[in-house]
Amino acid sequence: MDINNLEYNTEREKLIIPEYGRHLQKMINHTVAIEDREERNKVTKSIIAVMGNLQPHLRDVPEFQHKLWDQLFIMSDFKLDVDTPFPVLTKEKLQERPEPLDYPQNFPKYRFYGNNIKRMIDVANSWEDGDLKNALTFTIANHMKKCYLNWNKDTVEDSAIFEHLFELSNGKINLKGSSEDLTNSSNLMRGKKKKHTNTSKKNYRSRGKKRY
Repeated sequence: MDINNLEYNTEREKLIIPEYGRHLQKMINHTVAIEDREERNKVTKSIIAVMGNLQPHLRDVPEFQHKLWDQLFIMSDFKLDVDTPFPVLTKEKLQERPEPLDYPQNFPKYRFYGNNIKRMIDVANSWEDGDLKNALTFTIANHMKKCYLNWNKDTVEDSAIFEHLFELSNGKINLKGSSEDLTNSSNLMRGKKKKHTNTSKKNYRSRGKKRY
């Protein structure tokens, strides 16, 4: 055995997608060098079939074949010129950055209400004045009060909720000075307290029991 002819991984070409192995990478490099286009297309289809067999878990992924063709072009360093059933993936397209997502941060100082409250308020603003809008408005206000209590763990005056609702609705919903009261704080928090009490009793009953 001639140790001078040994090939070390550190001296080999770096694999672009290591999961497929070095032999497949060599097949792709060989295909890129094929001059006859018809023969190049034929070999490429064989490579795609091999890639599919090596990645059986991708068969459940939507657009399975499209993903394999994209990986093939990536492994060829975008040098492979063949007929493809899908749009050819280019290096520019792969490196293209997605558009940044807009994260709604409406009124950060009232984060305890959540963004769903703001959406509900916007819906209420789009309704015509009447009994339905009035009922929705007080439903929103009661939910705001419950959110406030969950966050603050204390009592809150209805006037404070009305003030926040006025601000979040850009002044379009004004319940300040309303003669109708919101649900009592103890009633809003009753379910939470009951759950906490049941948990405490369960923990108390479990004390002293022998565990084997």
